[in-house]
Amino acid sequence: MRFGITQSFDCSYLPNQQEQLLVYAESDKQLAWRYGQLIQVGFRRSGEQIYRPHCPDCHACESVRIPAYLFTPSKSQKRLLSRNKHFVVKSADSANEAYYPLYEKYICARHTDGSMYPPSREQFDNFILCEWKRPLFIEAYDGDKLIAVAVTDTIDNGIEHQALSALYTFYDPDYQVSSLGTWMIMMQIEQAKLQNRDFLYLGYYVEACQKMSYKHKFFPYEQFSGNKWHCFDKKHA
Repeated sequence: MRFGITQSFDCSYLPNQQEQLLVYAESDKQLAWRYGQLIQVGFRRSGEQIYRPHCPDCHACESVRIPAYLFTPSKSQKRLLSRNKHFVVKSADSANEAYYPLYEKYICARHTDGSMYPPSREQFDNFILCEWKRPLFIEAYDGDKLIAVAVTDTIDNGIEHQALSALYTFYDPDYQVSSLGTWMIMMQIEQAKLQNRDFLYLGYYVEACQKMSYKHKFFPYEQFSGNKWHCFDKKHA
């Protein structure tokens, strides 16, 4: 495999830090299969790019995944499932025109301090869509109203590793009481079970970044540190 290293740029997670990425540099026809290998050692997808943080003096970014069949909702998560049971969940294999307005509303309400603000349709397409890996879109509706979308990659690497990867979730900020971010992760876990997939990958956890703390609220979870996956359950969290 060939890889390249990007130049340094401002870190997306930690203030006053610089970030570099290790980027998969092959252009073969088996990118989706290769991604199924690389995600197991801490890589992620953004648009067409497969990457992993590669910072000389920092190793704060560590991948997190949830073993779908072992996940047990907490008491608060069970209450959330009950509270949101009137919402309807659907899935689609192509983007809906209603997605971008919802995404724009979400970014403008929740992430004005981030690198994705101000949003644009070009930015949305470049981040979400991918020619070699068509995402699965898990949608949530309140009646006929689209209120959340979880952009999810299906991971297939032969028969030994079947998983889903949560690329990005955006939702209607007017539904704050419904905790749609947490709820949509549980919907993705349920989708992983329906598809007989072992894991849901949640991306990177950064201990010093408060926005990442939600990834440690689903038990058990596994975290990739020191080139190994370590399992954490409620007793040892």
